[in-house]
Amino acid sequence: MSDAEDKLKLARKHLERVLAAWGAPTDWDDLSLYGFYCLEAAVGAAAAHFGLAISTRHWQKAETAAGLHANHGLPDISHLLHELNDARKAAAYGDVEAPELDAESVASQIEAYVNAVAALLAGGH
Repeated sequence: MSDAEDKLKLARKHLERVLAAWGAPTDWDDLSLYGFYCLEAAVGAAAAHFGLAISTRHWQKAETAAGLHANHGLPDISHLLHELNDARKAAAYGDVEAPELDAESVASQIEAYVNAVAALLAGGH
């Protein structure tokens, strides 16, 4: 299994937690944490597919996501990555204010991104 496939597998694992968390009542701790991890893993999968280096810093992963959008047509989730990072920090540390997010929209965007990366890897582009 390639690095890209491993990262996609991890993203799908996190996606399961995202989809379980967004319903009523929303588990914002899980949605923000696993949503963030899911997107980071999916960005890592797409980056590995194209042979791009990926940083361990979240803001650089957001930049990579923006580049994947601009250069390869993946959905632009760079802003969502920043919002989920803030939501994750708000839940975990309480040192930042949680952003206003719609749980269903967040879960849908995350799922759509994972699906787009999966299609990319399956198509070999």
